[in-house]
Amino acid sequence: MPAVDILILGAGWSSTFLISLCQQSGITFAATTRSGAPNTIKFEFQPNSDDQTPYHGLPDAKTVLITFPITISGAPQRLVKAYLATRSSSNATAFIQLGTTGIWDKPAVPSQNLLSTIIDRHSPISQTGRSNAEVELLSLSGSVAQTTVLNLAGLWGGQRVPRNWLARCSVLSYHQGSLHLLHGEDLARAILAVHHDFSKAAGQRWLLTDERVYDWWDLASAWRAASSPPDNAPATWVCELMREEGVPVLPRDSAYLGRVLDSREFWETFGLVPVKARGA
Repeated sequence: MPAVDILILGAGWSSTFLISLCQQSGITFAATTRSGAPNTIKFEFQPNSDDQTPYHGLPDAKTVLITFPITISGAPQRLVKAYLATRSSSNATAFIQLGTTGIWDKPAVPSQNLLSTIIDRHSPISQTGRSNAEVELLSLSGSVAQTTVLNLAGLWGGQRVPRNWLARCSVLSYHQGSLHLLHGEDLARAILAVHHDFSKAAGQRWLLTDERVYDWWDLASAWRAASSPPDNAPATWVCELMREEGVPVLPRDSAYLGRVLDSREFWETFGLVPVKARGA
């Protein structure tokens, strides 16, 4: 099987944007699915297995992108070592794990000190199976293979439309503060940036948003007012909440939004700026 620049383990929603950008940029790629869907390689990661047989069917790649969550201790090391052990080439392979910004789970409560609500990639993370597995993967960097983790805000684009998420809310509440977003196109650009200059990312965890923080109340009010026909329920809820909490204008001050995620370091490190915003 021919070698590729990028191997996508777990082709899903995010891969549609990455594949499109790879095709535009002349970057070779391959992708896997559990079912072996058209134009993909059949592969299913078994986190507790040391069997290297499934890895023989994968092509050599400069960068392996892991899109699915890993939650079991020892599994990241099994994946990396099994892949490397079955390579026909001695060329180095680097690994990117996609994660979530949910690991920074600071409660959404108001603060008198705005700075205390700002979270960046260096802020403490919650200890979960997923975050611990990411730490394990990062520990392999330098000794086994270059690795990095990209923790992503709420992904949108294509069929994922943020304004449709309001349908999940039976009623808005005070605790719905900040919303952070990242478009699939910007995610693809970020992945390729890391691929092209992996040394800047190796061994590190990165936080990715579109560099904005959105107020759920503001979005709910604006989106529903602009819907056709207008849906006044969310706007009414927001008006009631503004009156109860003494909020004079939207969007609210960042101090009232709970988590405020700062992703500037990634974009500055790789010389990029997000090109999609606002979840329109």
